[in-house]
Amino acid sequence: MNDYDDILNRLSHSRFRSSFHLKPKDKQYVIDKGYDVIESHAHDFIAKRLAPAVIKNDGKQTPMKNHPVFIAQHATACCCRQCLMKWHHIPSGVQLTSHQQDMIVGLIMEWIKREMR
Repeated sequence: MNDYDDILNRLSHSRFRSSFHLKPKDKQYVIDKGYDVIESHAHDFIAKRLAPAVIKNDGKQTPMKNHPVFIAQHATACCCRQCLMKWHHIPSGVQLTSHQQDMIVGLIMEWIKREMR
C-alpha cells in the first residue's frame, strides 16, 4: 500500500471522479513520452494553473481532454482550487507550497500508473 490508496479509494466512490479513464491515445502518449516526461508536464501544469493564490479562471483552467495529466487532474480532484478544498482540504487564496505541489503531482502520477496497468 502507498500513501495515495486512501484518497484514491475515496475518489473511486464519486460517480463523477470515477468516470475518468485514459483512452487508448492517452495511454499511447504516456508510452511514447515515458513517465518522467509526463511527470514533468504535471509539475508544469500544477505550478502554472493550480499553485497561484489567485487564479482568474478557477474552475475552468483544466481541460477535460487532450493530455493524460488533465484527465488525471479531474479524476483526482486536482483540477481547480475548489476541488482541492473539497477533496484535499487545501484552502484557496494562498499559494501552494512546493510540498503540496509535489503531493498533487504524486497523486496524479499514481492515478496514471494505475490506469496504465
